[in-house]
Amino acid sequence: METRIAIIGVIVMNKTSVENLNNLLHQYADYIIGRMGIPYRSKGLNIISVAVDAPNQTINSLAGKIGRLPGVTAKAVFASQETPQKVAATKD
Repeated sequence: METRIAIIGVIVMNKTSVENLNNLLHQYADYIIGRMGIPYRSKGLNIISVAVDAPNQTINSLAGKIGRLPGVTAKAVFASQETPQKVAATKD
């Protein structure tokens, strides 16, 4: 099955949703390349980026489930479907 590389950007404004968010990320752990969280204390929220390599439908499903958590927003940004080798070849 073909996979895509994407970043799911997550903003958590409701700290009571963190446990459910972590449970979702655990369920999709096989697809997660890495994640980075940044607490923005002065605004009372957290910013998280989750790098994934998964089928399109799986990425959209995860982003949708995260975005439905109370006080949480999520958006997936996909890499182009071109491979880095194809991109480099077109520049020559």
